[in-house]
Amino acid sequence: MVTLETPRLILRRWREEDVAPMAAVNADPEVMRWIRDGSVLDEQQTRGRVQAWESEWESQGFGLFAVEIRSTGELAGFTGLSVPNFLPEVLPAVEVGWRLGRSHWGQGLATEAAAAAVRFGFEERGLERIVSIAQVGNDSSERIMTKLGMHPVRETVNPTGGRRVRVFELLSDQYVTTTR
Repeated sequence: MVTLETPRLILRRWREEDVAPMAAVNADPEVMRWIRDGSVLDEQQTRGRVQAWESEWESQGFGLFAVEIRSTGELAGFTGLSVPNFLPEVLPAVEVGWRLGRSHWGQGLATEAAAAAVRFGFEERGLERIVSIAQVGNDSSERIMTKLGMHPVRETVNPTGGRRVRVFELLSDQYVTTTR
């Protein structure tokens, strides 16, 4: 079981007790505004997603981590690595992504968590390239991508939702350069 620790966070595999707090994050329209078509998810849908995320760990050797606040044990959301099958034109690729509850925005937690996931991808899983994908207009996510050392490489349309997206990437040799 992979667990990563940062100064303020624990990134770990999912537990049954994470479903309800993650469902609360997924039920917030403001959180989901930039996800696919903006639809919220209920607890049953969230449970299905958590099960799928756990399956990715088994099949890929990486996946989405539950993000826990170290000081309180509260589930803040997720970060981690996944294959962006929804956007075939960027494949083969591994995407770093994140989703935190609104009460955790504006504190640098998404950047802290995503940076740990990127480090894990390059240093522990030997990835050559990591991408991140955000809907055009999601400036907050693009700022995080820039802080991670990523740069935009294309703009396209997400075929599953019809919204314009911007793809950022970071190559392993660029990561080594930016972290030393």
